[in-house]
Parts: sequence; C-alpha cells; structure tokens
Amino acid sequence: MDYSFEIHGHENILATHRSTIEFTKDSHLTRNGDCIVGVRAGFSLAGLQKFLALKRVKITIRAGGFTDSFTAIPNKSFGSSHEMVMRIGEFASERTFAVRAEKAARNIDRKVIAALAGGGRAEVIVSRA
Repeated sequence: MDYSFEIHGHENILATHRSTIEFTKDSHLTRNGDCIVGVRAGFSLAGLQKFLALKRVKITIRAGGFTDSFTAIPNKSFGSSHEMVMRIGEFASERTFAVRAEKAARNIDRKVIAALAGGGRAEVIVSRA
C-alpha cells in the first residue's frame, strides 16, 4: 500500500525546524516557514486517510536524484486537505498527519533540501512502515 504525490521546491525553503516537517498546498513561502520542505503539495486527504489506521508509516522524499525517509505514527485525527505536518513530539492537531517522527526538517538530507531550495520537484511516497 503506497500513496505518492508531488511537492515543489521554492527559493525560501530552509528546512531548519527542530521538531516538524510540513508539506503545504500554498504556492508562496516566506523564510519564516522553516519547517516547510515543499509547496504546491499534490496530496489529497482521501489518499492519506487509509494510512491513519496503521501503527507506523514511512515517508520517503525523492528530489534531484537523492532520497531520504523517516517513519512516524499516524494521527487518527488528521483532517487537513491543505497542510500535512509530521512532528517529532506528540502534539496532534487536525493538520498533524503523524507524530513521533524520526526526523524533523533540519534532519532531512541536505542534498534533497538543496534540490528543493533550487526550485526542483520531489516525489513523496507514503507507505506502511
């Protein structure tokens, strides 16, 4: 069971946040959004809901020929069709797709981040861990 979607890079992607990773459908990004790894995210809420009952999911990001991945525990209360947030901690809101993530934005491979900060695209794959 895999689900994939595309995210786009942006010149303001920093990916330096210590506790979260976010994909957003917004097309613009300021430097304040340091947890955002991709904009114009192509996910659908319906596509992600089938993973909420799993004990753990794996999220893989492929950009510029480089790949990084991490696992996390899905949040059964996830319900955002606009933002997908993964957190190292256990705080969960409607925007939180998963908690207890193994990585935050600052831990993502810098080659993947460089490809996205350069305006590239990435494939995100959500799968059973």
